[in-house]
Amino acid sequence: MPTQAKLAVEFGVERGTVRQALRILQSECLLTNVSKGSPATVVPDPRQTLTGPAAPPLPTTVALAPRVTAAFDASHARIDALCLTAVSLTMAIGEPLRQIHAGRLKPAKVDVRVLLPGRDVELAFPAPVDEVSATGRLHRRRLAQRNAQGQVLRHNLLALRATHGIDVRVTFRALPFTPPVKLYLLNDTEALFAYYTIARREQEVDHEPLEVYDTEGTQSMLFAFGQGTDPRETTFVEQSRLWFNALWQTIGSELTLTD
Repeated sequence: MPTQAKLAVEFGVERGTVRQALRILQSECLLTNVSKGSPATVVPDPRQTLTGPAAPPLPTTVALAPRVTAAFDASHARIDALCLTAVSLTMAIGEPLRQIHAGRLKPAKVDVRVLLPGRDVELAFPAPVDEVSATGRLHRRRLAQRNAQGQVLRHNLLALRATHGIDVRVTFRALPFTPPVKLYLLNDTEALFAYYTIARREQEVDHEPLEVYDTEGTQSMLFAFGQGTDPRETTFVEQSRLWFNALWQTIGSELTLTD
């Protein structure tokens, strides 16, 4: 990268603004060596380094879209997801949709299955730090997020039927618990896994500030495992697929994305 001084001149901004932007990119694992004394360095393409024994964990916003896009390069794209609200998956699906509309990807069939917490689940998080009376408001907000993201995801995928004649199926089922992790299975050959790490933070709920225990799911670090790259990784992918299918077929129940 150019030096911070050169970037400030090129974009007509203060050095502090440049430094803040570089630190954000570093936090998302896109840059390294961000300091006052030397130029930053661009990290390798995450699409090339996400899988394999030496693959580093990357934030969901960085790692998920390239791998989902690669999955859509197959004639039959299969995506299974276990998560809280599907916001990360909805964001990641945007890139392969753009590639399809541009004619660069042409899957014949797409199957997406998503496991989300049911509406009657007493969510473990988000949870108010002190104001127990706010629990209901937090639950309603998370439920609204779940429904909205799920509906957008389903609508965007099903639209491929009319626009490109792709055979698309999108199915949701409800879990009777709050998942402590997120899992994405891609074409039964890759597993992307992340912990929902809980932290105390302030959020605005119903236009009022509230201290809560919650997770920033879009920034959760994804660990990637590929089938065939390593015996342990292959086993992890296989066991993850068995675990997801067991949840789907046993305690998972019908989910309607309504308020």
